[in-house]
Amino acid sequence: MFELKPCDPATFRQQTRRSTLIVAVLFVALAMLLSSLAVMLFGEPGGDNFRFNVGGVFAGVLITVALVRGPFWRQPWLAAAVYGWQLKRCLMSVTNVMHTITERVQNNDPTAIKVLRFYHLGLTQMHALDANSSAQAQLVGEVETHKAKMQALGINTEQTQFDPTWLDALKRA
Repeated sequence: MFELKPCDPATFRQQTRRSTLIVAVLFVALAMLLSSLAVMLFGEPGGDNFRFNVGGVFAGVLITVALVRGPFWRQPWLAAAVYGWQLKRCLMSVTNVMHTITERVQNNDPTAIKVLRFYHLGLTQMHALDANSSAQAQLVGEVETHKAKMQALGINTEQTQFDPTWLDALKRA
């Protein structure tokens, strides 16, 4: 279950820039260290050590990914980036079955209506966090029309939670 959280866009961008810088510096340091170590242990003085340099960079990528997805994932300094990643993953999972959702919304399926509302709220938040006001402006009419439909059907418009099992149910319907 994923839930939209209120986020200040400026603070979000500052925190994600900071975490990106930390991860990038970590990667560069690991790649340089591992490349140098590989050349020192296995290389030939004055020879072609390209493969050892590439191997060190590749090992740096693997270790960086393992650290980010492992112990760093729950660290407060990475929380904004993790939230942004999870939000985008949820929105992409909805986008992948949007044809089914829009069809089910036209048939007044309450689950599809809720999923589409979550999608609109999540997309609105993502555009705000990414400072993408032009994409948000294109969405306003569709969002308001769908919200009015929800109100007419008596469905709560505050759909800040998303359960991936809803998509499974819609795919099977």
